Amino acid sequence: MNKLLLLIIAANILVSLKGFKDRSFFEKFKFTVAGIKRGEHIRHLSSGFLHVDYMHLFFNMWALYLFAPIVINDFGIVLFGLIYFMCLVGSSYFSFFYNKNNNYYSAVGASGAVAGIVFSSILLYPDMTLIMFPIPIPLPGYVFGIGYLLYSIYGMKKQLGNIGHSAHIGGAVAGYLITLAIAPSIFLEHTFLVIGLAIPILILIFMLPKK
Repeated sequence: MNKLLLLIIAANILVSLKGFKDRSFFEKFKFTVAGIKRGEHIRHLSSGFLHVDYMHLFFNMWALYLFAPIVINDFGIVLFGLIYFMCLVGSSYFSFFYNKNNNYYSAVGASGAVAGIVFSSILLYPDMTLIMFPIPIPLPGYVFGIGYLLYSIYGMKKQLGNIGHSAHIGGAVAGYLITLAIAPSIFLEHTFLVIGLAIPILILIFMLPKK
């Protein structure tokens, strides 16, 4: 495993475990509209390393472990790191501007950054397949990516926990656009895929409740 990827996963695990055990730590560094309005901008970054529970943490780190090496292999470690953190911060800012009139809104999770990496890797290797437990059938990578965003739709509709489901949109859009900016030839090589992956993003945007 690449050292930067290992460091990111380790940081997510350690910070999340600290948040599970220390409620004051969790409250201090989670994403909150009110906190950011007070000037606590560190929350844009720190909230991306906190998670609601073990399942939330596992799902995000598992997706990152699957898809990050693809981006690293094509773009290198520097651009991977740039994409990851731009998606993380971008997704948080999207959530802030979307929810800025709701001072009680809060969220945590690396979902925005991971969504960006998932979309980036699918654009790079649209033909890849995955075998995911407990389904012993090879599935196209784009199925996982679309499923990931459909889960976001479900989460937003049900308002599940403090998970930043709306941040999935910001992260997915960031990963999608940054990848196309770095490698514009993808649009010519996989035109239908590029258009197809835009569909779940648009669905998510339209599914957002009107503010």
